[in-house]
Amino acid sequence: MNRLIVSPSPHLHAEVSVRSLMLDVVIALLPAVVVSVIFYGLRELSVLAVSVISCVLLEYLITKYLLKKQNTTGDLSAVVTGILLALNLPATTPWWIVFIGSVVAIGVAKMTFGGIGQNVFNPALTGRVFLLISFPKYLTRWEIPTGLFGKGMGTDAVSGATPLTAIKEGLMQGSSVHDIMTAHGYSYGQMLFSNIGGSAGEACAIAIIIGFVYLLLRKVIKPYITLSILGTVAIVSCLFWLGDPSRFTDPLFNLLTGGLLLGSTFMATDYATSPMSIKGGLIFGIGIGFITLMIRYFGSYPEGVSFAILIMNSLVPLLNRWFKQKKYGRA
Repeated sequence: MNRLIVSPSPHLHAEVSVRSLMLDVVIALLPAVVVSVIFYGLRELSVLAVSVISCVLLEYLITKYLLKKQNTTGDLSAVVTGILLALNLPATTPWWIVFIGSVVAIGVAKMTFGGIGQNVFNPALTGRVFLLISFPKYLTRWEIPTGLFGKGMGTDAVSGATPLTAIKEGLMQGSSVHDIMTAHGYSYGQMLFSNIGGSAGEACAIAIIIGFVYLLLRKVIKPYITLSILGTVAIVSCLFWLGDPSRFTDPLFNLLTGGLLLGSTFMATDYATSPMSIKGGLIFGIGIGFITLMIRYFGSYPEGVSFAILIMNSLVPLLNRWFKQKKYGRA
């Protein structure tokens, strides 16, 4: 005898799944992945391989033997976590440190809470921050290629500070922002198109922007979180810069350096760890942008995007409680 199952409206169906969404994210990350490999060669490729394989394998083992649930590696979320973790690390990171980061990202930040959609904190950033605090010697060792297709690719790279690190160290020594920029030869065109040091995912701002546009066209992410982060950084940094340009960097510098574009595009917009409402998302983005700048300007670390996103991740349950989307049929 057939049973009639009745459920309340609305009855909406869409050809969208977790796997299709994650596949779009992987595609959007490809420009950044390709550019990072062009700059850093086989070392970056090995970091990517270890990170992705470790994340997928750990999720499979935890799901099968600890949680005793159906295998979820096919949804590609572990692949996305592995790619993002690798792009948040220097290309010189030893394989065993990458593996530890994968354990923290998947085993602690994701699967401890029950898997995809139930985690409170972004897994890749949790792994990255854990490694930064635990192994600062390896996580702050940068290599800077000489150009997009120059001799600086691969094993010919030279060590050096990131722009954010150079600015912070120079200010502590009494130099002005303009003098530091001039001494290191930083230019906005260089920040936009080529690598000037930092994590592998910071290799080229244009690559991240291409990924952002792709995600918007595919309607995978809503723009208000990313734009609220970037807008807050631009406005607040402009106020500080106009107040004292010798000690505070200008808006364009803050937008193009560090992990701001990568974090605001791929990690702040994570469905599980970002607010569900537009108002909540705007407050979420404003908080990330403001905290990022406060850490950059006044904190001990030269970069604050990872910390800012994780701090605001902890407030998402409150934002979801305070700001709710209107239900269907309600004015």
